[in-house]
Order: sequence, then C-alpha cells, then structure tokens
Amino acid sequence: MAVSQPEGQAVTQREAGVPVLERFSLSGKVALVTGASGGLGAGFAVALAQAGADLVLAARRRARLEAASAEIRRLGRCALPMETDVTDPEACRAAVQEAVGRFGHLDVLINNAGLGTAVPALRETPQQFRQVIDVNLLGAYWMAQAAAQVMPPGSAIVNIASVLGLVKSFSPQAAYSASKAGLIGLTRDLNQQWSRRRGIRVNAVAPGYFRSEMTEAIPPGQLQDFIAGTSTLGRMGEQHELDAAVVFLASPASSYIAGITLAVDGGMSGH
Repeated sequence: MAVSQPEGQAVTQREAGVPVLERFSLSGKVALVTGASGGLGAGFAVALAQAGADLVLAARRRARLEAASAEIRRLGRCALPMETDVTDPEACRAAVQEAVGRFGHLDVLINNAGLGTAVPALRETPQQFRQVIDVNLLGAYWMAQAAAQVMPPGSAIVNIASVLGLVKSFSPQAAYSASKAGLIGLTRDLNQQWSRRRGIRVNAVAPGYFRSEMTEAIPPGQLQDFIAGTSTLGRMGEQHELDAAVVFLASPASSYIAGITLAVDGGMSGH
C-alpha cells in the first residue's frame, strides 16, 4: 500500500540540490508583514524585499505605510500597502484576499503587530489588559488563520514574540509578557496542526531589546543597566541582527525547523 507523503515534502525534496546561500532567497515569494508602518516591522519588510520577496504591508497608519512601501519599491520589489486592524478577523481576511488578488499567492506571513504597556498589575484596567492581548495574541491568530486558508505547501509563518515570553521583565508588564508567552504557545500548536497536513511551517522569534518605538519609551539608563546585567553580550540588538533571523525562518533555508521559538536576545534567556 502506498504511503502518502506530508504536504511540503515534495517541495523540500526539489530544493535538496540548491546551493546553500540560494536557499535563503525569497525570489518569487510574496510576504505579508503586519505592523509594517514603522520600527521593526518596516525593517522586516525591507529585509524580505532584499531577499527577493514582494510585500504586502499591513498596519493601521496609512501615511506611514505609504512611506514604507516606497522604500520597498526603491529596492525594485512590489509593495501593496493595506490599512489593516489585526484585531478585526474580517480585516485580516480582507488583507489576505487582497494579497492573493494582487499577486496570485501568499507564501510568508510575519505576525509583527504589537502593543506594549508597563502598568503595575494592581492598577491595570481590564481595558488596558484586553487591548494588549487583543493586538499581540488574538491579532496574530486571526491573521494566521486567514493566511493558512490560502498558503501553498512550503509556506512559512513567523510570529514575533519576545524574550519577555521566556524570562522576567525589569518593569511591570503582565499583559505584554502574557501575550508573548501565549504567542509562543500558539506557535507550537499551529505548527502541530499545519506543518504536516498543510505544509505550512510556523515558528517564532523572541527578540530581546532592540531600538524600537517601545524601547524609546524606557529611560535609557534604566534599560542599559538591565541589559548589562542580563545579556551576555551586554548591549542592545541591531535591526539587521533580527532581520537575519526572520529571513532565515521565512526562507527554505529553515525547511526542517518547525514549531520552535528562536531567541535573538544577546544571551538574555540563556541565563
């Protein structure tokens, strides 16, 4: 009796003879990045374009989306800006359908949209807590759910979690830490459901402290003291160091990596 092979295995076998550096290429792929209007998300979009992908940029700030899209086009890639609220499942489905309508397929999803707060637990309101969970965890779920409906075998989803889903914070961030720990659990489960049956690998990246809109709100001296005491490298990360991890997990170079959380944190979670 013939044994059926898992979805995506044939794709992987075809790539077996591809030179190693070419396996990092995303040429011919289409990637959707949420939270792409600025900061780390816009950086991820540029990195994916540099690797050869065309981009769908989803975020709520339309004007900044246009600026990010212009940067992608300067690299010679196509960019489709989509004003999207990831907390709305219908908006997520609309973004995915627009991507397929424009490019014909969707191969990579980077779930980057996120919201951070630092509120003591005894003073945090239900609305504040729910808002963080709604964006960081539920938003990632709605977008992954919509994307998985159309992604072909060999596709990849990369969830942007956080080192605070793995270790304690120096400030009161119950909602943020809970949302990112939940995203790590969601990554494992979606990979379990989709990697074999649909050929869609689901992984997560857990960044440490990088320069972003969130870290700009932290007093510099306080943040540097914390990093010096917890990171084996003793410094903040740079965008290009995180970009490399995201492109790796999005590309065929990581074809046998599934369901993991890759900490890119300067050794912070290794303590």
